[in-house]
Amino acid sequence: MDKIIPFTLTDLGKITNQRNGEIKFGEKMITVPKGVDALEFLSSCEAKYVLFGIPEDIGIRANYGRPGAASAWNSAIKSIANIQHNRFSKGNQIIVLGSLNVAHEMAEVENLDFNDIDDRSKLSQLVEKIDKEVSHIIFNIVKLGKTPIIIGGGHNNAYGNIKGTALAKGKPVNAINFDAHSDFRILEGRHSGNAFSYAFEEGFLKKYFVFGLHENHVSKSVLDTFKKIEDRVRYVTYDSIKIRKEKEFEKEMTQALEFINQDPFGLEVDLGAIPNIASSTMTLTGFSVEELRQFVSYFGKFKNATYLHLCEGAPDLGELKNDHLVGKIIGHLITDFIKSRNESDVQHQTIVPSWMHQK
Repeated sequence: MDKIIPFTLTDLGKITNQRNGEIKFGEKMITVPKGVDALEFLSSCEAKYVLFGIPEDIGIRANYGRPGAASAWNSAIKSIANIQHNRFSKGNQIIVLGSLNVAHEMAEVENLDFNDIDDRSKLSQLVEKIDKEVSHIIFNIVKLGKTPIIIGGGHNNAYGNIKGTALAKGKPVNAINFDAHSDFRILEGRHSGNAFSYAFEEGFLKKYFVFGLHENHVSKSVLDTFKKIEDRVRYVTYDSIKIRKEKEFEKEMTQALEFINQDPFGLEVDLGAIPNIASSTMTLTGFSVEELRQFVSYFGKFKNATYLHLCEGAPDLGELKNDHLVGKIIGHLITDFIKSRNESDVQHQTIVPSWMHQK
């Protein structure tokens, strides 16, 4: 945990816009006191949720993507600090752990060219280095019975989330990924496009569901792979739900849940799947912000939902430098996740079998 840059009460104070008659999250969120061991503090603290940032875009660069996702943590924490603390959502349920110190790695990639094969190898090696740190941190948080909320960074960090959770649980775990892409590409060196295929190959990922896959963005080889292992990897396309209207959003969420809910699962969200949101792979077509919020709220209420990962948002790529909208969306999704768990008290929910939806 020594690679974490702690977030302090002073840091919160600097980004919280205090107003008379109002209470903001930044006035109520919890930080690890200076000089206190982070793990000891987490184990004794009653707050359930641990907020953790990974301010990097190295995995995106290694996947031929545009850098910019490293700025999401700063954008998000400013927005989260200024959410209203009220009866609907309370800031004191969150421990702000801090962010992974990736300054050295980010400096190393500044002049690397992903078109150069040697540079791509260096990028992948740096991603592997970050993988180890992320998995170690997530392992410790989950082992203590807390729920990590991770703000990326690239989707390469899903690997560390899955591995850390699996090691903490002592068994492979499942994942559902709200994404336009599969991120199940070939094992060609670590990057943001193969986090799930590496986790699957190495035995940390048991079952995987891609929700909202864009048919124009998935290769034949990936579809062939999915077909071979459909007992453990499934998907539903955005096109089948929203364009051709062959399937229904709510029913598909229920069927996805049936597939993954027998074991602990990670809730993965690629913000690049939402139209016009600044990211390395911006899109003009996709599910709405409201549908994404419904998705997070639906899956968050189940006890086996073990972590939430929000990634690929890139404020620096917005129309305005440091586009604040990315941070605002992340803030909404985090509170949606926490509210859903508070309302259900994270009890085992009744799942309606898919056959009951048939007419």
